[in-house]
Amino acid sequence: MKIESLPLKGLVKLTPHQFRDHRGVFWETWRQGTLDEAAGEALEFVQENLSISKAGTLRGLHFQRAPHAQGKLVRAASGRVWDVAVDVREGSETRGQWYACELSEENGCQLWIPPGFAHGFLALTDGAVVEYRCTAFYHPESEGSVHWNDAQIGIDWAQSGLAWGAKGPALSEKDAAAPTLEEAGWPFG
Repeated sequence: MKIESLPLKGLVKLTPHQFRDHRGVFWETWRQGTLDEAAGEALEFVQENLSISKAGTLRGLHFQRAPHAQGKLVRAASGRVWDVAVDVREGSETRGQWYACELSEENGCQLWIPPGFAHGFLALTDGAVVEYRCTAFYHPESEGSVHWNDAQIGIDWAQSGLAWGAKGPALSEKDAAAPTLEEAGWPFG
């Protein structure tokens, strides 16, 4: 597995070695200890989640506040998504900056998104299946979100290659009403 540190400190991209032949493809999606050195700690995953989304669905930007902050290892098991992480850590030199890349069943790439980041994704295909392992259990009282189109963050959703027109992405009511990062109060201080 190729492990690549990304421009936002702590964010890591994992690309598996794929073994393809006439039957299909095989790759290892997880091995305990593989990511620990790049993450700077021994990781323990306690929960795994799965979502299935229609093309044009945008989920996020979500996080959990300490002491229930979650690190997430995210991958697209089927279809394609444009996955986005935003550094919301107080005192971070990349605070307020974002990183995005395509995760797909073809490329097998995964993102390690450490605690202190807001996370979201845009489904690029119908039936996009996203799986993510979490380092902390879901804790509703610690849940937070940031508006997907916060001008202060400036995510360039057009880079995803998906044109959704004037209607915008399909959002949950909660995501549509999410506060800006400034209104959220920089949740990781």
